[in-house]
Amino acid sequence: MSDAGAGRPGARHELVAPPSAPRLDLFIAGALDLSRTQAATLIATGQVRVEGRSERASYRPTTGERVVVEIAARPTRAVEAESIPLAVVFEDDEVLVVDKPAGMVVHPAPGNWTGTLVNALKGRGGPLSEVGGEEREGIVHRLDKETSGLLLVAKTDRAHRLLGAALGRREIVRRYAALCWGHLDADQITVDRPIARDPRDRKRMAIVSTGRAARTDFVRLARFDAVDLLRAHLHTGRTHQIRVHLSSLGHPVVGDDTYGGGGGRRLVPLPPKRHFLHAAWLRFRHPATGHPVELRSPLPQDLVRALAAVAGAEHVPPDQDPLEHLGFFRDSS
Repeated sequence: MSDAGAGRPGARHELVAPPSAPRLDLFIAGALDLSRTQAATLIATGQVRVEGRSERASYRPTTGERVVVEIAARPTRAVEAESIPLAVVFEDDEVLVVDKPAGMVVHPAPGNWTGTLVNALKGRGGPLSEVGGEEREGIVHRLDKETSGLLLVAKTDRAHRLLGAALGRREIVRRYAALCWGHLDADQITVDRPIARDPRDRKRMAIVSTGRAARTDFVRLARFDAVDLLRAHLHTGRTHQIRVHLSSLGHPVVGDDTYGGGGGRRLVPLPPKRHFLHAAWLRFRHPATGHPVELRSPLPQDLVRALAAVAGAEHVPPDQDPLEHLGFFRDSS
């Protein structure tokens, strides 16, 4: 889960230093969702100017100083079309919505040049928006590799721009089913804490005071012996947002090895690396017609089995989606 454009190669970013800004590398890392090492590399290679001049990574910008970051475009690699089955739950001439399986990376990147959602979309044929470049054709927002569920794809550049703007205005509703260890302090909790790359481990995200604003609303749908079943509503789309916010509360997502929820797998029969997070509910206005579109994705069978193991069979009826049974879709606000 992350916003398009943050720290993207080939992009130009103009930042204004706030009062008491941290040193330059930390300021850029927090503003552009980069690691401190990446930010320092940009500074060292002349891709950062403070009021038109070069500065060291340790420089502390003064209030109001303009910091321009121009990230050089990296060499591109042709993205191959691949014949990979996709569950398409909505499609017309402008957009399509995919029910992404866990284990699928959304777009190609070093280490994952094949087998991604973009490879599969290209393999279907037909148009895709080129706003994000060849490696991100059509992708309006992302899901983590091991997160399953509904993902919005733009087929035209116009649809992509309109949907991206709607996402920025928080007009696209994305709600996730999450199982967390332990019990929240209340049935409804909002976490409004900034997120950036973990300065100690660039593969992780963390709550960082200089990070980008991030807000998630959590509603407890059911409380079981060792876990809570939650509905998470994203107001922003930072990388790993739900996972980081729940971990910050001391209640990581079940199965999340990265943020402390991977223990106790003997209690929850999840596949290796799979975490209990599913993008189950998506609502948006169609970019061409303006008509509301509402889509739902039932809980995948691997998560149904995990929920049954911790909740008991009475909460997982064989003839109904557990999310329907437990009231996930009752709130239409």
